[in-house]
Amino acid sequence: MMERLDHWMLILVECFLLCLFIVIQSACAQKGFLSLDCCADSILFTDPKTAINWTSDYGWFPDRSGCRKISEAVENYTGYPKARLFSTNLGKKWCYNLTTIKDQDYLIRGTFLFGDSLDPLGALFNVSIDVTTISQVNSSDDAEVEAIFRATNYYTNFCLVKGKGDPYISKLELRPLNDSEYIERETSSVLKKVSRVDVGGNIGEQIRYPEDPNDRIWQPPINPDPTAYPYPTSASISINNTNVAVPLQVLQTALTHSARLEFNHSNLDTGDNNYNVYLYFLELNASVQTGQRVFDIYINDKKRVPNFDILANGFNYREVVLNVTANGSLNLTLVKASNGSEFGPICNAYEILQVYPLMVQGTNQEDVDVIVALKNELLVNNQDNDVLGTWSGDPCLPVSWEGLFCQSTSGSYVITTLDLSSSKLRGSIPPSITELTNLKEVNLSNNGFTGTIPAFQASSMLISVDLSHNDLSGSIPVSLTSLPHLAALYFRCNPLLSNQLPSSFNDNSNITTDNGKCVDQGPSRSAQVIVIGTAACGSLLFTVAVGIIFFCFYKKYRGRFDRRGHPMTKNAVFALSSMDDFVLKSISVQNFTLEYIETATCKYKTLIGEGGFGSVYRGTLPDGQEVAVKVRSATSTQGTREFENELNLLSDIRHENLVPLLGFCCENDQQMLVYPFMSNGSLQDRLYGEAAKRKTLDWPTRLSIALGAARGLTYLHSFAGRCVIHRDVKSSNILLDHSMCAKVADFGFSKYAPQEGDSGVSLEVRGTAGYLDPEYYSTQHLSAKSDVFSYGVVLLEIISGREPLNIHRPRNEWSLVEWAKPYIRESKIDEIVDPSLKGGYHAEAMWRVVEVALACIEPFSAYRPSMVDIVRELEDAFIIENNASEYMKSIDSLGGSNRFSIVIERKTVPPTTPTPTEPSPITSQALAPPQPR
Repeated sequence: MMERLDHWMLILVECFLLCLFIVIQSACAQKGFLSLDCCADSILFTDPKTAINWTSDYGWFPDRSGCRKISEAVENYTGYPKARLFSTNLGKKWCYNLTTIKDQDYLIRGTFLFGDSLDPLGALFNVSIDVTTISQVNSSDDAEVEAIFRATNYYTNFCLVKGKGDPYISKLELRPLNDSEYIERETSSVLKKVSRVDVGGNIGEQIRYPEDPNDRIWQPPINPDPTAYPYPTSASISINNTNVAVPLQVLQTALTHSARLEFNHSNLDTGDNNYNVYLYFLELNASVQTGQRVFDIYINDKKRVPNFDILANGFNYREVVLNVTANGSLNLTLVKASNGSEFGPICNAYEILQVYPLMVQGTNQEDVDVIVALKNELLVNNQDNDVLGTWSGDPCLPVSWEGLFCQSTSGSYVITTLDLSSSKLRGSIPPSITELTNLKEVNLSNNGFTGTIPAFQASSMLISVDLSHNDLSGSIPVSLTSLPHLAALYFRCNPLLSNQLPSSFNDNSNITTDNGKCVDQGPSRSAQVIVIGTAACGSLLFTVAVGIIFFCFYKKYRGRFDRRGHPMTKNAVFALSSMDDFVLKSISVQNFTLEYIETATCKYKTLIGEGGFGSVYRGTLPDGQEVAVKVRSATSTQGTREFENELNLLSDIRHENLVPLLGFCCENDQQMLVYPFMSNGSLQDRLYGEAAKRKTLDWPTRLSIALGAARGLTYLHSFAGRCVIHRDVKSSNILLDHSMCAKVADFGFSKYAPQEGDSGVSLEVRGTAGYLDPEYYSTQHLSAKSDVFSYGVVLLEIISGREPLNIHRPRNEWSLVEWAKPYIRESKIDEIVDPSLKGGYHAEAMWRVVEVALACIEPFSAYRPSMVDIVRELEDAFIIENNASEYMKSIDSLGGSNRFSIVIERKTVPPTTPTPTEPSPITSQALAPPQPR
């Protein structure tokens, strides 16, 4: 009996050791692999087909409430039939933070299986690697997104970015690529897989790990050339080349043809995009000699490699890598050479990878380190906070974290605003907040922060600080009131915080403050609770009545009162009439009642303007802020779509050079938008508007306005990793505040730039006569360069002080663009400069602006600069002008003469452009008076 037990024990030990050996061997073979099966029930399991070890993604997202079953799975799918769903009510971006080795190349693959149980209305969202958006997933099709990249840090973020509906993901795989040459050819790019084809593979079969140690998935051709025929499997073939990038099992099969092989891919992105095509050839016929199989390689009917011979270099294996530009489709054709080749072309495998250059840097690393530290400090007392739960990935791109606003500077993004108001945060204010050196605004109001206010660095750029409605204690630190740029400080309703300001505050009379007075809360919170409790107990009937009234009021307005005393709506959702224009967005602006608007405007007493949307009235809010209220008229050519378009966009963006939206009103068929009042009107008013509004602007001011407007448009074009196109850039839509800071306005026609899957064609051309991009007008193909053209016209207005169209001038001067071009090309800029500026500008600064304007108004968009390049040039011009201004001031102070412009002779040579095939809308617009939008 004991011998039998010993025998079975020995067998169990041997089985255990065998299993342990298999596990260790598998783990070693999969070193560096990360395989996440989203919402999997098992913590760890092995795929029986590939022996790859998989784990659940609960370590990244422990919440199981987002897990959904999938009704159908794709072919060859062996994972759990589930997907993780991310609710757009709780954020804009969700990232898997993956550990990587810096400078190591990786393959990353996300699988997105969609089932009817996920979202019956469908979903549309973007996928990004760090800040580079590489794909758009549409729930109408199951999708697999794969890319190759080089890690730039010790972690990499794979992100799903909010679009329409709720994003979802089924599986995520990360594979290190050892000895890979993909990125060696594209060192600063991400390569997205378009196709990876095992040309001779059997339909329905695929080759991946362990045959491919990098776990690339090789698929047979979807629609193989019916005239081609397969080579028989050549398992006995040997490769006399050590540098082989493809698994032997893939190379052992091929397709051949006596004359021609053709592979077509018609589902590529529209627009001119760069692709790398990798071709792999292994001669499977051992009897073929050098010169007997020669063929030409064509891509999109263009011969790229003539007289290609696999055996030419003495090896039977060769690779060819081609970089091509394609628009929508790519046709790969191999044609038997006409030099007497005996055999027709052969192909074993190929790959097509789309090249995504890393055009945008992420957030400044110092800001990243600080904001991550701040998040960790906040999490100590706020583990389940909804806002902090959305903070993942890059803080600024492709979309910024909830409560953060960023700006581009010196090639990267920095955090300029931290708005965590009403975020249900507790604990002390994190000391690391003082280390955000680019921060200009901080709003921590209406939370439960306790403890003292941290000391700020003297180098801080803070302009506004709001700490009101918390439980802070101690006193206001001297370091805060002594900040050189501070203009506003609010700290009311902190019962334990001293209202006594430091003496240094009295030395800075420019700071606006509430002096800590809590007029809207009473003597203390505890006293308030007692009063409310007493009143409730004293009159039950009164309480019930108030509850009924409140309920009815709530149902009517769907809002809540903010601390200023008017209704406020957060996270309301507006559905747009056209998915092509904008996706659903989360609204976070004030919802004013009609009565409130009428009170603020004194029943629309002061009319300050008219536009395509309707009339604009001046008003004043109870807190003294002056506002401009746009009221849609019954006869307006702009309808509900434009109203919701502007409301959605301005509820999601903030920039100092974009007009902010304060609130809206949508009541009794009335639609209104409320903005801060811009006391200096529009740029158009100042240049050539009504005599009462016109005011001579000197050149430095004009240059400052041009630069501010360019920065605002740059922010739009780089917003959320997806460009927003304004579509109506003009001088009347550039407003000037009390300090002459330019702010781009009127976003009713704005829309997202076309992306993958979009046609790029706008059936409804929008814009204003005189500013309209001729290429957009003739082709209806919208791009960010359409805004660039319009901005170029605005620059000409700033330089010349002339309208874009004026039929009261001589016929050859009707169009500003057509009138100015010849003078610029002949270097006669004095002929176009506003006479009021004569002798008031530095010629080099003026020339730079003129050259930028000329580049912007090129008839073909490919020759126009981006807004980023424009800002860079204008910044240089601004520096030159400012330095010259200071120099002239010093001369004037010594009794010198008035400022003058130095004549610089410069011949501007415009780039060669194709001859337009369509008439320019600039010319056609000039033949008739401008029509209203």
